[in-house]
Amino acid sequence: MSLLFRLLACLPLAWLHALGALLGRLVYRLSATYRSHLQQNLALAYPADAATDLIPAIAREAGKGVLELPKVWLRPLEEVAARVVQVSGWELVEAAWAEDEGIIFLTPHLGCFEITAQYYARQAVRARPAAPITVLFRPPKLEWLGRIIAAGRARGEHLKLAPADLSGVRALIRALKRKEAVGLLPDQAPGAGEGKWLPFFGRPAYTMTLAARLSEAGGRVIFAYGERLPHGRGYHLHLQAPTQPLTGDTVARAAQINRELETLIRQCPSQYLWGYNRYKRPRGAEPAPTAAEDCR
Repeated sequence: MSLLFRLLACLPLAWLHALGALLGRLVYRLSATYRSHLQQNLALAYPADAATDLIPAIAREAGKGVLELPKVWLRPLEEVAARVVQVSGWELVEAAWAEDEGIIFLTPHLGCFEITAQYYARQAVRARPAAPITVLFRPPKLEWLGRIIAAGRARGEHLKLAPADLSGVRALIRALKRKEAVGLLPDQAPGAGEGKWLPFFGRPAYTMTLAARLSEAGGRVIFAYGERLPHGRGYHLHLQAPTQPLTGDTVARAAQINRELETLIRQCPSQYLWGYNRYKRPRGAEPAPTAAEDCR
């Protein structure tokens, strides 16, 4: 499989996206579990007719997202970052640098979420070498895949990995105290004891509280996603501040982050991983409330 990944990394991005679109449609047809998750999750956010219209594009984009990963992980940083051909909101990063603030990048499973930290790392090398980015990393169950992902995400001193455990949390907090950047996936289902049941598109979802806790520690929160452009032309990096400053206690902030993510996802719904089992109950976690309004 490692050899296959390396071969795929050598193909043009347009080819990978074309093949990925076919793969995505095939998986949607063949996997009843994936199809069910996608349809149920999408129905929470859109009326039936709109959801039905979105499904073909969602399936294609999910396949593109899978086959673009070898190129993002295995090609040189300069080459990968250069595939970001348009950036909106970079002034938020420059403002944080100018004010000597740490940055908390919150990147949901939207578009090419892998490329956001790599682009920042390349820019930091050039403009602010003292401000690397540390990203949270939870290794997959497949050891060989974990090695590939770790090698692709770790880019020297400017893109570091922190394990998804207590030591990793401490590493993120230390990075923020040094006025550096950190990054994590705020819509990733956490382990038992690491989250709270909070509304997400109107349904209780076991939501990580780490992003909220980091915002309490200080630093500028920036939401980020890499929109996949048609025909393999590259990516449009979107950087956005919260619509309202994050306030309140940890749970209130985590709930607000979920609302902010909903707004972000609606900007580019075909590129969100609706098939991700976002509403699962982690082993050992308390049962979900019966309704979103019962979440605390």
